[in-house]
Parts: sequence; structure tokens; C-alpha cells
Amino acid sequence: MTAAVSYKNIQIWDGESAAYLLETSLTIESGRITAIGDANPQARDCSGLTVIPGLIDSHVHMTLDPAIHDVEKQLAQTDDDIRKKMPDRAFSMIKAGITCARDLGGGNWLELELRDQIRKGEIKGPRLLCAGRPITSIEGHCHFWGGAVPGASEAHHVVDQNREQGVDLIKIMATGGMFTAKSHPGRAQFSQDELTDIISYAHDQDFAVAAHCHGSEGIAHAVFAGVDTVEHCSWMDTEGRRGEYLHDVVLEMASRDTWVSPTVNGNWARFIQFNAAHLGIVRQQFREMKAAGVQFIASTDAGIPNVRHDDLPRALPVFARYADMQPVDVLRTATSNAARALNIHSETGTVKVGRSADLVFVEGDPLKDLEVLQKPACVVARGIEFES
Repeated sequence: MTAAVSYKNIQIWDGESAAYLLETSLTIESGRITAIGDANPQARDCSGLTVIPGLIDSHVHMTLDPAIHDVEKQLAQTDDDIRKKMPDRAFSMIKAGITCARDLGGGNWLELELRDQIRKGEIKGPRLLCAGRPITSIEGHCHFWGGAVPGASEAHHVVDQNREQGVDLIKIMATGGMFTAKSHPGRAQFSQDELTDIISYAHDQDFAVAAHCHGSEGIAHAVFAGVDTVEHCSWMDTEGRRGEYLHDVVLEMASRDTWVSPTVNGNWARFIQFNAAHLGIVRQQFREMKAAGVQFIASTDAGIPNVRHDDLPRALPVFARYADMQPVDVLRTATSNAARALNIHSETGTVKVGRSADLVFVEGDPLKDLEVLQKPACVVARGIEFES
């Protein structure tokens, strides 16, 4: 059991409330929050700092190098090349205040090795939930990761293979993607019946399922198949143009409590200045989904070209602009709501007694200004403190 550490004279946001708690101190011991309020006399004075739950990025790829833009060069890396790079990415995430992330795909389960090393304390990094090899169609999006199948029955084998490797969830490519030749982001890769069968099989194995969905047809298939999270949710027509919004599918999302993980990264800021039409279309889609009752979780697709693994704090103000959300609502998408969507809410995502001590200390008021998240004063991950 590690010694208790207390912090006093802090603003505390619990991850759920609309305002700060009345209490101004907290205590952690053995990696958990053990008290809020009633700080001991030796508590550290943290005047001027605000504490929020550690941030959660719900869509990353730990094996991808964001500095490599060419797919062939990305794939030319050896497993050892990738192993050498991942610890630095993981540590950069912790330093940025990202204490948990969901990895949604790689080829040789190297991200699971990283996950386990972090759990053992051998590498400093965020809590990871890993999907392993994504299920995709023949020559479909990310087929080079080894999960390409001709149909549903073969997809069962990929689920089984991932289970044997110890994955935490299953990922399926419901549509094509941007960076895979011969795949098309606007077009579905599986029929409704196939997707329903695959997702049902994964659920029977007690796995949640995340679906990569750019095209509206694929989004619809995934939602009606019972997927847990829709990744990207770009509402593209079959030619890859944004704008094919399907209101009946959105109503189904809301009724099924399907989470949307829109992968808005910090680089989207450039569209605000140079592509007003893109901003307008996306913002209207968010408004309509919100009005229907759909809930969102923050995500960046970290690892794709130019999206660093520590991008989430930079992305959240941009997400607020696109989603037309107040800061407190955006913060929930990266803390308590993300934890609920990933089914880890009993462990992390909120500042409550008994929860894991995953905390970010910042100067300023993040409930008014999300920009303050980009310069954390201190990060605590599973009770271990990291000075920024």
C-alpha cells in the first residue's frame, strides 16, 4: 500500500456536474481516490489549479507513425521498429493528460503487448483498450492488417483469433476508408445480414463492437446490426460526398443508445478558416443528432498522418466548434461519457471516491476555456504523478 497524498485549495470538476464541487481537496492512496474534502495537514497547496478526470481518447492507433504519410512506408516498418516507437507515444499521451485510450486496430497485436507492459508498470502510458485485427472485406479498408474475410462465417474466425490474443473489443470496417487503395469510404463493405451476424457473434463472446463508418449505407447497416460505437460517422453518399444524412438512422441510434465517435482531431481547425461549407455541413449534422438524443465521445484517430497521439487536448476546442457544444459538454465526451461508452465507468472517467486516481491538474477554468487543457500542470495516472 502506497502512502496517501492529498491536494488542497483546488477546484474540482467531477466529470459529470455542470459546475465545480464545493469541496476543495482530495486524497489518493494506492492508486485510488480515497477522500474528497477533509485534507490532511500535510496536503499540497495547489492554489490556482483545477482538477478534472484524466482524458480519454476513444479512437487511436498506437502502432501507426503519424510522421509517415505513405501507406507502403507505414507497412514497411518491422515489428521491432514499431515496438521501439510506441513507448514514446504512450508517454507523450500521459504528459498531455490522456490517461486512457481505445486502440482500434493494428496488424500483429503489438498494441496488446504495449497495453500489458503499461499494466505491469514496465512502460509509462495510458490505460489501453485494444481491438486487435479489424474485420474487413477482401481488399477492404485495412485488409493489410490480416482481418480480410469474404463473409460472415469467416469473420467469426477473426473474432476467435482476436479473443485468443486477449483483445478487449472487436472492430469492424463497415465501409471503405481513405487510405486503402481499392476501398471506397462511401460504400458499405458488408450487407445488413452479414454485419448483423458478425456483431451478434462478437456480442455472444461478450465483446463490444466498434464500426468504422464513413458512408451512410454502412452507418445504417452498423446501427441496425446493434453496433456499440459508430466511428467517424461521416454521412457520405456512395461517391464519398458529405451530406447524405439519414434521420431515421439517427433516431435508431438514439433509441439503441449507440455512441458516435466522430474522430475530430486538431487539424480540423484549418477547415474552419478555409472551408466554411465543411464546417456548416458537419455542424448541422451534429445539431440534428444531438436534438435526436445521440451521444458523442471524443476521439482523434491518432496515428493517421499528422495526427499525433497526444492530440486530444488540442482537438477538444475544435470539436466544440464543430459540434456546437459548450466546454462542459465536450469535457464529458472525453471523461465520464467516454468511460460509460467504453464500459469502464466504474473504474475511471470521474473524480469520485473509489475511482482510479486518473487526474489532470490545469491552471485556469476548463469549464469556460478548453484551451487550458493544452498545458497541464500535473497529471496523475492510476495514482502515479507525472509533472508536466
